Amino acid sequence: MGTPFGIGTRTEAGRRYRREAGVDTTTATGQGTEPEGRPETGTGTGAETNTETGAGTGAGTGPDAAHDRQERFDRIRGRAGLLLGPLAFAVVLLAGGELPPAQRSLAAIFALVMIWWISEAVPLAVTALLAVSLCVLLGVGDEDTVFGAFGNDTIFTFLGGFVIARAMTVHGLDRRIALRMLAVPGVVRSPARTIVVFGGLAAAISAFISNTATVAMLFPIALGVIGAVSSISTSRGGGTEAASGTEGTSGTDEGKEGKRASVTDLRRSRISVALLLAVAYGASIGGLFTPVGAPHQLIGRQLVEKQTGETVGFLDWVLLFAPIVLVMFVLLCLVLLLLNRPETSRLEGAEEYVAAERSRLGPFSPGERNTCVAFAAAVLLWTGPGILQAVLGEHHALVEWVVAHVTEGVAAILAATLLFVLPLPRPAGVPSGARRKATLEWADAARIDWGTILLFGAGIVLGTLSSDTGLAETLGDGLSELIGVSSLTSVTILAAVTALVISETTSNTASVGIVLPIVLPMAQALHVDPLIPGLVATAASGYGFMLPVSTPPNAIVYGSGLIPITRMVRSGLVFDVIGVTVLVAGVLTLAPVVGL
Repeated sequence: MGTPFGIGTRTEAGRRYRREAGVDTTTATGQGTEPEGRPETGTGTGAETNTETGAGTGAGTGPDAAHDRQERFDRIRGRAGLLLGPLAFAVVLLAGGELPPAQRSLAAIFALVMIWWISEAVPLAVTALLAVSLCVLLGVGDEDTVFGAFGNDTIFTFLGGFVIARAMTVHGLDRRIALRMLAVPGVVRSPARTIVVFGGLAAAISAFISNTATVAMLFPIALGVIGAVSSISTSRGGGTEAASGTEGTSGTDEGKEGKRASVTDLRRSRISVALLLAVAYGASIGGLFTPVGAPHQLIGRQLVEKQTGETVGFLDWVLLFAPIVLVMFVLLCLVLLLLNRPETSRLEGAEEYVAAERSRLGPFSPGERNTCVAFAAAVLLWTGPGILQAVLGEHHALVEWVVAHVTEGVAAILAATLLFVLPLPRPAGVPSGARRKATLEWADAARIDWGTILLFGAGIVLGTLSSDTGLAETLGDGLSELIGVSSLTSVTILAAVTALVISETTSNTASVGIVLPIVLPMAQALHVDPLIPGLVATAASGYGFMLPVSTPPNAIVYGSGLIPITRMVRSGLVFDVIGVTVLVAGVLTLAPVVGL
C-alpha cells in the first residue's frame, strides 16, 4: 500500500505506525503506549533494548543510524524531485508541439506527477489533487468529468473497508487473532515455526486489512518475542544459542566461538532478520489474496476494467490469485530460512511471552463481537454475487438484480454502517437512560486512510483522460514500435518487470498510476488482450522487497535497526526474481481456467 494517509515519506510512515503500535525502537522493543481504544499491552518481559544488549550496539548500527541513512536518502530524493518535476512539466508542455494540445497538456501533467510520486517531493495526496486541478486548468477535461471520478464505486469500497479495519484496530480484534494463532502449542518454541507463523499471520490479515496496518500490529509482537527470548536467556546465563557473527561468519573462528559461547542477544541474530522480514514480505504478498487487500489493487482493477470493458469480480480475483499467493508464501519461507538460517532450534521464553500478552487482552469483548459481525457481512456481500452466479447462472433474475445493485462499494458501506448501529453495553455506573456508544465512533472512523482515496481518484482521472484524449493510444503505438515485443507472454513479462522496478522506488499506489496508463495502451497497440498484462502489472506494483523505501512494511521493520541493509537487499532481490516468475506464470496459466 502507499504511504499511510497519502502523505510524507515511507520513513515517516514507518515511524508513525511504530508510534501507533506502541513501539519506540530506539528505546524498547514492544514496550510503550498502545493505540487509543486497544487494551494495554506493554511487554513487561524485559524486552528493552539498550546500548549494552540491543541492536544499537556499535557505531552506526542501531535504529537511529538506520533512520538517519533513510532520512538522508529521502531528503536528497525529495529535493531532486522538487526541481525536476516542474522542469519536466515545462519541457513537455513547451516542446511537445507534435502532440495535440490536450494530449500535450496531459503528458506534461503525467511528467510532473510521475517525478513527484517517485521522489515523494511533496505528499502523494497533494500531488494527486494538483494533478486533477491542472487537468481542469489546462483544459484537458471539464470539471464534471474530472471531479466526478471521486464518486466511483471503488471509492466507497475503500471507505467501507478502511472503516472496518479501523474497528478491528480500535477493539484489538486483529491483535487477539494474531496472539491466538501464536498460542498454538509448540509454534513459537521453534524458530522456523515462529517465522512461518508470523509470515502466515501477516499474509492472512493483510488479505482484508492494509499491509501497513498489518505490519504495524504484528511488529511490536515480533519484537516482544525477540526481546523476551533474549531477556530470559540472559537471566538463565545464555540458554539461547545465537551467534553474534550473523553476517556470514558462522564458518569462521569468530562465528564458531559465538556459537560455543551461546551469545544471548537474539536481536543481533539471523532469527530476528528472518522473523521481521517474514512479517513485512508476508503482508505484501498476502494483500494479493483479495482485491480489497491493498488499495493499489482496487485502482489497477478499475483501470483494467475501464480499458477492457471486462469485469473482474471479487470471486474471480480470489480464484486467480489465491493459488499464486499460496505458492509465493511457501517460497518466501524457504528463501528466508535458507538465506537466514536460525542459529538455534529452540526459543526459550517465547511461549511465556505470548501467554502473558494473551492474558492482558481479557475476555472477548462486545466491540470485537460486533466487528466480527460487520466483517462477516462485508465478506458475504462481496462474495455473494459470484457464488449466486455459479449456483443459479448469470442470467437468473435474482443474480442480475444482485450484480446490478449490490456492488462492492454498496456492500462495504452497508457492512461498515453496522459498526455505527450495533451498540456497546453501558459501562458500570452509567444511567440506564443514557445513550449507548456505538461499536465505532466517528472520531475513530475519521482516522482512516483518506490520502489513498485521493490517490485513487486521481489515478482514475488520469487513466480516463489518457484514453479520452488519445494520449494512451499515441503512447502505446510509440512504445510498441520502440520495444518490439508482440506476444502476450512478452508483453506480460515486460509489464511485470516495469511495475516491479518502479515499485522499488515509489509507493505501490503511485506505481499503478504510472505503469498501467503505459502498459494497457501498449498491449492494445500490439493487438494483445490488455487484461492479463494489466492484472499482472497491478499485482507486481505491490512487490518491491529489496529496499526500505520500497514499501511501508519494509520501512517499518528496517527502522527497528535489527536488519542489516545487505540482508534485506539480498533476500529481497531473490524474492523479487522468484515473485515475478511465479506471478507471470501463474496468471498466464490460471486466467483461462478462471474464465478471464
